[in-house]
Amino acid sequence: MTNTPYAPGRFLFGGDYNPEQWPRETWADDIALMTRAKVNTVTIGVFSWAMLEPREGEFDASWLDEVIANLHAAGIGFFLATPTASPPPWFTLAHPDALPVRADGTKVLHGSRDTYAISAPAYREAARRIARFLADRYGSHPGLRGWHIHNEYGTIDFGPHAARAFREWLQDKYGSIGELNTAWYTAFWSQRYSDWNEILPPVQTQYLHNPAQLVDFKRFCSEEMLAAYDEQKAAIRASGSSAPMTTNFMLPTWNHLDQWSWSDAQDVVSIDHYLDTTGPDGETHVAYGSDLTRSWARGPWVLMEQNATGIRVGDRLFTKSVDRMIRNSIGYIARGSQSSLFFQWRSSAAGSESWHGAMVPHVGADSRSFEAIVKLGAILERIAEVAQPPADGRVIDAQVGIIWDAEGWWSLETPHLPNDTITYSDEVRAAHRALWRAGHAVDFVRIGTDVARYRVLVVPALYAISPATARWLEEYVSAGGNLIVSFASGLADENQRVASGGYPGMLRSLLGIRAEQISPAADEDEIMLSDGSTAGLWTELLRLESAVSLADYTTGAFAGSPAITRRRVGDGTATYVSTKLTQPSLDDLFASSVAQAGVEPVLAGAAALGVEAVRRRAAEGDYLFLLNHGGGAIRVRGTGIDLVSGAEDDFSLAAGEVAVIRESGGTWSLSR
Repeated sequence: MTNTPYAPGRFLFGGDYNPEQWPRETWADDIALMTRAKVNTVTIGVFSWAMLEPREGEFDASWLDEVIANLHAAGIGFFLATPTASPPPWFTLAHPDALPVRADGTKVLHGSRDTYAISAPAYREAARRIARFLADRYGSHPGLRGWHIHNEYGTIDFGPHAARAFREWLQDKYGSIGELNTAWYTAFWSQRYSDWNEILPPVQTQYLHNPAQLVDFKRFCSEEMLAAYDEQKAAIRASGSSAPMTTNFMLPTWNHLDQWSWSDAQDVVSIDHYLDTTGPDGETHVAYGSDLTRSWARGPWVLMEQNATGIRVGDRLFTKSVDRMIRNSIGYIARGSQSSLFFQWRSSAAGSESWHGAMVPHVGADSRSFEAIVKLGAILERIAEVAQPPADGRVIDAQVGIIWDAEGWWSLETPHLPNDTITYSDEVRAAHRALWRAGHAVDFVRIGTDVARYRVLVVPALYAISPATARWLEEYVSAGGNLIVSFASGLADENQRVASGGYPGMLRSLLGIRAEQISPAADEDEIMLSDGSTAGLWTELLRLESAVSLADYTTGAFAGSPAITRRRVGDGTATYVSTKLTQPSLDDLFASSVAQAGVEPVLAGAAALGVEAVRRRAAEGDYLFLLNHGGGAIRVRGTGIDLVSGAEDDFSLAAGEVAVIRESGGTWSLSR
């Protein structure tokens, strides 16, 4: 990744544009509506491979030439996608070995998207070919804002090509079959290998997989997909195109990539983000996705997709209110996004996602939802000055960090742990939610990086920890940092080998405790603690060694023993939470711990009034974003001007509305 913060000069506004789905007479209407809404950027070509290369090696981009000419004449730029997430039917017919195979041996046939085996040579060659064709044709176009390589990488293949590549990856990692046997603990269940060709991906088997094999395969898949990305990137650069490159991450339901290493390979980091609840926690989810992506990017980032009108929860598509659409869009920008882009521009008339929301709905522009899009476009123009980041790229000044580790996610997914209902995603989001509710700015942290600026560092459910990571955490605390470690952390090393001598083995000396037993609680059991906290699902029998108890269990099998402990190390502290606190109890613990560490919320009292306050740094100063998620109007007082409404110093912020304040010094206060 370049060290220069991504600064397109304005907030990019628009979305995925698929004109090939529509007759040409619709194209002129599209341009007129985009102009009305102040759209300045679209993403094109994401799913266009069959039209761009109708037969192998034969290209036809005349229709795309026309689309780009129309956009450019209207002053609308574009991200150009390589369409490699959806190989055309001719490709799968000609190269059936390039279809992915599921773990149970089922070959995934053509008929949807993502029907590719990432390690298949024919697929990789075809992907490079279409990428180079597009780069040669459009790589120097003045309207090109950047390259959108592939789409939502994440198709996992267990077929013969994957098996071959996995073995090669293992040989490179371990060097000898003996080293692999040691790392994988293959003495168990007679799994010892004598030849590399005996090793398979973790395909369907009789009972439980080897945990070390599972995690290594996920490491391999991430690196293999990154190699495919790098090949397309090299093909584009070879054409002479210098436009920035990205690929859109996808969270939160699945995670097949190590986002830190992937972010290193991109010029700008982008994400597709979709709410997973209609309730108030959706606002927390916006902040979570934004803070993650900004942290991966180490600065400004791009929101490549969101839904303009809907929230998909299970088997239902609920309506997203127009004020929520605007508020969420500004929420992403508050936390570092340089864009408000959607999937998609116009609702598809048919096809697999015909009921996915869009900027122009099925009913057309004469609709409340499109008028909201027009309103959002106007707001983004009024706050354009915020888009220029500071030279260091640090758009949010956070003093609290949460460790994010893709391998931690993968490790906690291995089967037969003490409680398989515990998920990494849930625990990370619970920690972030608690800090969001307390009004604090938060970064996510890469293991092994400089964390000196964080007064508080949170380690949620990091099951597998290497000795180097344990030393890194010890150094942070010894230097005066305040560490909070949750249950299910440090139980194993990086090879999923359980540390002996007591839990949490890898962190026992740092935390100053020793657990001799882990006992999950039943779903319906409520565990009480002496400080009034409530918990469940996971408990531990702790012994204090060099720590003190902050709260004891008062109910359950371990009543009377410590539940939350703290060890002081010089000016630093190491806190351990041995049980899964309910969210309100976790909120209380985090709020008090962060306050004790001397960290102030962004705006005192805002969270209690239902207002999310975020301060975004920019080249010319700081901007205070206020998002009123509550049910009533809020009085805002201070010194500055709201770029959204034009109000100065003292104004009312209605329920559901947003303010973006150019600060002029002094402090701000909120009241009913």
